[in-house]
Parts: sequence; structure tokens; C-alpha cells
Amino acid sequence: MERHRGDTRGPDRAGAATAREGGAGRARLALLALLGSILVPLVAAGLRSVLWVLVGIAGLALTAVGVWWVLAHTGALRVLGAVLSVAAPVTVLALYAAFGMLGPALLSLALWALAVTAARTAPAPGRTLSGQAVAEDPHAPWILMNPRSGGGKVDRFHLVEKARAAGCKVVLLGEGLPGQNVAELARQAVAEGADLLAVAGGDGTQALVAEVAARHDLPFVVVPAGTRNHFALDLGLDRDDPAAALQALTDGVELRVDLGYAADRVFVNNASFGTYASVVTDPAYRDAKARTTLRALPGLLTGEAALRLRIRAGRTRVDGLQALLVSNNPYGRAVDAARPGRRERLDSGLLGLVCVRVGTTAEAARIVRGPRSGELVRLNAGEVVVEAGTDTLPVGIDGEHVVLPSPVVCRSAPGALRVRVPRSRPHTLRGGGATADWPRVARLALGSLFPARGQHRISGPGPARGGRDG
Repeated sequence: MERHRGDTRGPDRAGAATAREGGAGRARLALLALLGSILVPLVAAGLRSVLWVLVGIAGLALTAVGVWWVLAHTGALRVLGAVLSVAAPVTVLALYAAFGMLGPALLSLALWALAVTAARTAPAPGRTLSGQAVAEDPHAPWILMNPRSGGGKVDRFHLVEKARAAGCKVVLLGEGLPGQNVAELARQAVAEGADLLAVAGGDGTQALVAEVAARHDLPFVVVPAGTRNHFALDLGLDRDDPAAALQALTDGVELRVDLGYAADRVFVNNASFGTYASVVTDPAYRDAKARTTLRALPGLLTGEAALRLRIRAGRTRVDGLQALLVSNNPYGRAVDAARPGRRERLDSGLLGLVCVRVGTTAEAARIVRGPRSGELVRLNAGEVVVEAGTDTLPVGIDGEHVVLPSPVVCRSAPGALRVRVPRSRPHTLRGGGATADWPRVARLALGSLFPARGQHRISGPGPARGGRDG
């Protein structure tokens, strides 16, 4: 039975007014929290608070040095690094506690985190992935399931039975078909008349089938049955209840999201180059991740064969990189309390680049300054070229290891994938920009308190006072 197609993107006037008021409220909260984070240490220690800030920064720098020694060296220096990485923060905390600064410091940090989170969400409240209501149910949906993913989520959540009850043709990986090619199975399904493709498995399997769906302009359904399922999380899906994603077949909306390409390989999350990609090539990595990583990293970071990447993104050139993460849309800041390590959008048409170049102890210490240090570089680009002076490059694509001819061109394919998701999604992001725009936050907060002549503050839903209906 067909359902009415409607555009779900446009909020009504009352909703827009409420959103503006909410944004102004968050802007005021951000400024108050920022002011509090500065006043708390000043009240507690006066001008000596500057000294305590420097002590904290020194502790972070020493911790970073200790971690670097653990990762990049072996023997006595690795042991010393382990001791330093623990002793430095413990010593700083002990000093803060001994001089009565631990409470004020923790309160100041909490207020600063609140200020940054509120500032980021204030300028553009309510931004979320949106789409159009689906006009009709699929007639021949097809779903590929990996029974081994996520520790057996397919069996634990009875996904086979529920998918068949929803009218899907179910194909199980490893069921009597050795050496299966995931993409080939999806292409065969399309040739046999499938009008919707779905995957219950990890992100690597999702990417392979998504590429086929995009090529044939078919809707794609994500069932988060893998271990991490970052793509599902950024779509707003409930990873703790994979079966809920099947509601997209009967009560869903359709989104247009981007795909990333590394050469001819699709990724829905990211492609990693350099150190991490080299580590995962070791056959022992899958069974002993930590031990294999610690054994391999010294040679990869400081050895004679250490790989040094260079990238070109438009007019930007960056070289001497040990690690590079190219993501399908930019990730948020790892320290963002509201959405750590998540992508706010999947439809920006941009790749997010996180570049790391740390080759010495001094560079490891400077990395605590973040992007201003030069050792940690963040960029956004529609296309980036990655090379290292070698014929091939190891790449981790959505957690799967591949080797690609060098140089590798990574690009975004805007709006390439039609994703069908349930109408109700519990984890949809709503927020503002990737960084706090403090001048804009200040204008929003102060403008709501002191509106310009001819403007009126909005006191509730409905048309603004002084305006004309219609």
C-alpha cells in the first residue's frame, strides 16, 4: 500500500521560533560557562592560577612524551616512558590536591567543556540528517547477513527470521558458498530483480554492498550487526537493537548521503594510511592486537623503513606524516563531550583529514597544543592525493586491509547513496558547527538580550510580535 510522500525537512514557523530561542539560550549558557571557567581559578588562587595552568600543561606534555617513548622505542626507554606517562599526571593531581586546587581545577574544566559544547550547538540548533518519506514498500528486498559479526548478533537478535517476515530474501555469508565475494553477491541480487539492498554486518561489508546500491541507484538499509558500526551510529540507528533497523522497510525515510572513495574502493567511514594501516597487515594483529601493535610500532615510527606520507588537497601540501585518517565527512573533535568521534553530517560533500607527524620527543611534547602545534593537522577537502614515494600503499578501509597503487586519490561522492532508515531514530545528532564560533555565539547571546531597533524578542510559539500574518 502506498503512503503519501512528504518533505520532512521544513520546520514550521513556531518550530523555527522555538529553535531560535533555544539557540540563544545555549549561546548565553556558553558565555556564562566560559566566564565561570576563568573566574573559578582566579577566585581560588588569584594571579597564581596562571602558574597552576602552566603546571597542568607541563604535566600533559610530559605525559605525551612518555606515551611517545612507549610507542616509538623499546627496552629501557619504553619502560621509562610507561613510568613517565603515569607519574606525570599523578604528580600534577597530587600537587593540585596538596595546595587546594584540585576542586577548582576540575570545576573549571567542567565549565569549559560545558561552554564549548553549548557554543558549538548554539549557532545552528536542530541541524540533523533529514529526508523524504518513502512512497512505497520495496517489492523484492534483499539482505546479506554475516552470522559471525558482532559476536553472533544475527542469531542473538533473530535477524534472519525477522527479515524473512518482512519479505526479505536473506543470504548468509559462509553458508555453503566458500570464497564468497560480497560485492558479486550484491550484483547478482540486482540482476535477479532486487529493488533494495541491505546488510546485517560490520562496516567493511556495509561499504561493499553500499557501492553496488549506489551504482544502481537502489535504496540501502543498514542493520547494525557488527562490532562497532560507526556508520549506523552516525545515521542515528540503535546499535543495541539491530532488528529495529528493519522498520525502515515499512515505516522509513530516505536520506541522500555521501560515499568516500580511496582509488576504486568505497568507504562509508574512513580510510587510514601510514602506521595503523601497516600494523593491521601483520597476520598476528587480529588475534593479539595490543602485543602486535607494540612490537611493530618502533620500526614504523622511527626505524629506517618508517613510512612518511605526503598529501595534496587543493593548494595545501603536507608532508612528513606518519599517520593519516581520511573520513567520509569530517569527524567531530575527540574531546567534544556532546559527540566524541562522531560525524555531525554525512552529506557535506567533503572528506575529513586528520594528519599526524611526530618524529621526535620535542614534537611529541608539542602535540598537546592540538592543531596549532603543527604535529596534528585537520583539513576538509573534496579530494586528496596520498603518496609516499613507494609503488603501493597499505590502507585500512573501514577496518579491512588492502594494498593500493600509489599515489592514492581519495574523493567524496556527494549524495551517491540512498539510505533508507526508520522514521524514528534514537541517536540522531542535532548540533552546530565543527568548532565553537565564539564571535557568532556572542552576537547571538547579546542580540537576544538587546534586540536591534525594529526587532522584537520572541516570547513563545507563533508569529513574532509586531509582524504581519500571512
